[in-house]
Amino acid sequence: MSNEIADLSQSIHAGIADASDEAALEALRVATLGKKGSISALLATLGKMSPEDRQVKGPAINGLKSEVMAAIEAKRTALAAAALDTRLKSEKLDVTLPLRPAPTAVGRVHPISQTIDEITAIFSDMGFAIAEGPDVETDYYNFTALNFPEGHPAREMHDTFFFEPDAEGNRKLLRTHTSPVQVRTMETTEPPIRIVIPGRTYRNDSDQTHTPMFHQVEGLVIDKQSHIGQLRWVLEEFLKAFFEVESVTTRFRPSFFPFTEPSMEVDVQCDRSGNEVKIGEGNDWLEILGCGMVHPNVIRHAGLDPDVYQGFAWGMGIDRLAMLKYGMADLRAFFDADKRWIDHYGFRPLDLPTLFGGLSS
Repeated sequence: MSNEIADLSQSIHAGIADASDEAALEALRVATLGKKGSISALLATLGKMSPEDRQVKGPAINGLKSEVMAAIEAKRTALAAAALDTRLKSEKLDVTLPLRPAPTAVGRVHPISQTIDEITAIFSDMGFAIAEGPDVETDYYNFTALNFPEGHPAREMHDTFFFEPDAEGNRKLLRTHTSPVQVRTMETTEPPIRIVIPGRTYRNDSDQTHTPMFHQVEGLVIDKQSHIGQLRWVLEEFLKAFFEVESVTTRFRPSFFPFTEPSMEVDVQCDRSGNEVKIGEGNDWLEILGCGMVHPNVIRHAGLDPDVYQGFAWGMGIDRLAMLKYGMADLRAFFDADKRWIDHYGFRPLDLPTLFGGLSS
């Protein structure tokens, strides 16, 4: 019997050593320790033995069972470790690769939206409120209330998009400037008034520097003692903050706008010697905006007394400001919806402009 146990032990250990995977090892376990296994068969013979034989052979058979169970468990652990090692070798991760961009870093803020945020941040810091109005306007608010009389040649300066006449014969239009918001604000707000008005405007014009839809920002100050000196300070402070330069030199030239008197065009000192326009240095001049003292007729149309109140206003193109600051050559690209363009010129969503952290940082 001892020889039979020794031979069985040798055979089982050889099978355990030859098991190449957990499936083969499990088959060997069933063949030895299962209900019909070889070791289980030996254990079944103990009941038929005499007490003397059982006392001798029982420990040997049970010892074989414990030995085989331990060997199988050790082999199973070794196979699992080998399988894990093989998997790790086949699934290597290069931790030196750059991280994938976060969702907040994938999208881009359009340069127009960024520029509007920069402009409003600057003027808000100066104490101006932000005002808005409808894109579809009446002839009265777009022209008449702004001192454009019927048949006045100044109306021809605006290539206007008119709608078909309504039942009463009135024709609405897409506003050609954000100036109607000035009148609407004066009608509903008690002076003093300090507002800036960013928004979309529309004119029938299209080339490298003009599009049928574009963006303007206008400013309005109405009180009893405003004057051109204040206007100049506001504009120069804005230009320094927006272009992020220490100083600017401006030049005011006489001009004509129906809604201001006197009216002025403002030039800013710049350098055109390179491939970009540098504001605040050089010996060149660049026209950048129009401004003036609000015409008494405009104040009167808004329901205020021009003998009591006066004010100043200005207007400039948001798209053009963005082109100058960020070096964009063609205005039409702003509205082409080219993802490559927006990836290049766009801004990260969480990079909000602040006067303390840097407008375009």
